[in-house]
Amino acid sequence: MNAYLPIFVHFFLVVLLTSALLGLHALVGRGRPSPAKLEPYESGVWPIGSSRERVPIRYYLIAMLFILFDIEAVFLYPWAVAFRDLGLLGLIEMLVFVGVLLIGFVYAWQRKALEWE
Repeated sequence: MNAYLPIFVHFFLVVLLTSALLGLHALVGRGRPSPAKLEPYESGVWPIGSSRERVPIRYYLIAMLFILFDIEAVFLYPWAVAFRDLGLLGLIEMLVFVGVLLIGFVYAWQRKALEWE
């Protein structure tokens, strides 16, 4: 249990700081709504048309590919740091991992998921 004490202290301090900052903002911050501030505005573009339109599936495919390659970077960095200690088996495991990701990338490329229309 003593090994987890720093983690619990850190978690407690994070919750305390977050609560204090949000409470301070609620007490001190003044909301000044105006018609200009209440208008919808997103990504630098004024909304056109209905908000009930369907989003093309390609948008979600691009988002999943982005997450996939983020995860690849998350796994590649620690592997590169510990490369010498892992030896040949670590190299083979990472080549299999990258190979699986490459198969997914080629599949997405063939399905023209990377072309934005």
